[in-house]
Amino acid sequence: MLARLHAAAVFGVEALPVSVEVDVSGGGLPGITMVGLPDTTVRESRDRVRSAIRNSGFPFPVGRVTVSLAPADVRKIGAAFDLPIALGILAASGILPQRDGREMTVVGGLSLDGGIPPMQGVLPIAVAARKTARPALMFPAANLAEAGIVADLPLFPVASLTDAVRVLSASSPESTTPPTRSAHVAPAGGEDLVDVCGQLRGRRALEIAAAGSHHLLFSGSPGAGKTMLARRLPGLLPPLEFDEALLVTSIHSIAGLLPPGAGLVFTRPFRAPHHTCSDMALVGGGASPRPGEVSLAHAGVLFLDELPEFSRRVLDTLRQPLEAGVVHVARVARSVTFPARVMLVGAMNPCPCGFHGDARRPCHCPATLVERYQRRLSGPLRDRFDLGVEVQAVPWGDISGDTVRETSAVVRARVDAARRRQLDRQGRLNSELDGRALRTHAPLDRPSHALMATAVTRLWLSVRGVTRVLRVARTIADLAGDGHLRADHVAEALQFRVPERSTSRYSHEA
Repeated sequence: MLARLHAAAVFGVEALPVSVEVDVSGGGLPGITMVGLPDTTVRESRDRVRSAIRNSGFPFPVGRVTVSLAPADVRKIGAAFDLPIALGILAASGILPQRDGREMTVVGGLSLDGGIPPMQGVLPIAVAARKTARPALMFPAANLAEAGIVADLPLFPVASLTDAVRVLSASSPESTTPPTRSAHVAPAGGEDLVDVCGQLRGRRALEIAAAGSHHLLFSGSPGAGKTMLARRLPGLLPPLEFDEALLVTSIHSIAGLLPPGAGLVFTRPFRAPHHTCSDMALVGGGASPRPGEVSLAHAGVLFLDELPEFSRRVLDTLRQPLEAGVVHVARVARSVTFPARVMLVGAMNPCPCGFHGDARRPCHCPATLVERYQRRLSGPLRDRFDLGVEVQAVPWGDISGDTVRETSAVVRARVDAARRRQLDRQGRLNSELDGRALRTHAPLDRPSHALMATAVTRLWLSVRGVTRVLRVARTIADLAGDGHLRADHVAEALQFRVPERSTSRYSHEA
């Protein structure tokens, strides 16, 4: 007897439909045969499914069981096929009735006792199920809040194999009403800017970076406040829009980072990987491609502390994702694409000892060692930073004084207003403007043109460097509420170029 159910497999940030066909025949040696490119986890489901069926009180068929997962040219990964395989075996054995028009997408793993634990990737599967001809989804009950994000999708959460059989045996099962959408606030460096003493240039750079979504590089001696400033950046950013939140939540669901019961993630991600991470951990990949840190930080902040300590090969893998906003992972069988539009924030010491150029403590590093240390950050990657700030140690007067400092909420209001001006004018943020759009939305008047001509010669600005200066200048004008670019906006943008001391002659070879 043959039974057919519908499942789904996650590839990248999307889910593809998978047909699960089960045939139970009386002839041949007893056993379960699986075809359709199952991976090791799927092949191991033979033992889980057999134990789950028996421990749930159902007889396991005596005979040959053949399971086919189609399409056959796509590798099936993970334990999410346990439940549809078990239900298919029960249906093919005559224990579970088969009815036309009762098609739904079924996903979920199985414990040996027949329980259904929470799983990863339910949200993209729910999105894919919504697009089918007969949208409905059976899934682990622990993922109800996540699946409930998708509107107008009948949901059938089940906590055990017995529950799943009860649903499919009913003539007209009732779907579950999802709970009210809840916003999961991920822990994301939400410290307030009011705690920062002094550092006026650093605070200003954070405001400009947040307003235009610009990449930012901090350089300075240890303890000057580089990390403290960087961790205040998420508090200056507005919450995610619904479409952004849906994509960010899908990425975190696939990576298994959503806690049980979590709904949409509206807080912008903040990721700070250790400098020992590999290139695949940073940009994603693997035999079964998974999102890396740059994708987990999509629509948020990727903070790389101790930037020169990262492997140069690892850092250079960021160059293409920073420009394109996506990561393409190519494999022989299939290629996947992960979103990767992030704000990159780096922090570095000027030399190995950390005190090169410090007014308080002398640096004992030889000049060749300082240059070699700074060359760990390649010129092409350094050129992708829109803003550069040398963070100086805060004097005691700023620490002990009673100066009133702005809170993150006050600065965020200005950032929100500047972002609205950009979206109303050009439909995107200034960091995404190309050459033609810059000429349209950020034309230079005569004083600004003369200033840029001088800067190109004296600062060795490349074409990309000029573009980034103009993007920052446009953001500065938006923060000031100016519709036109002026020379003072360009002058301030030039002041935030990567510090000259951090740019060796080797940085310009690229």
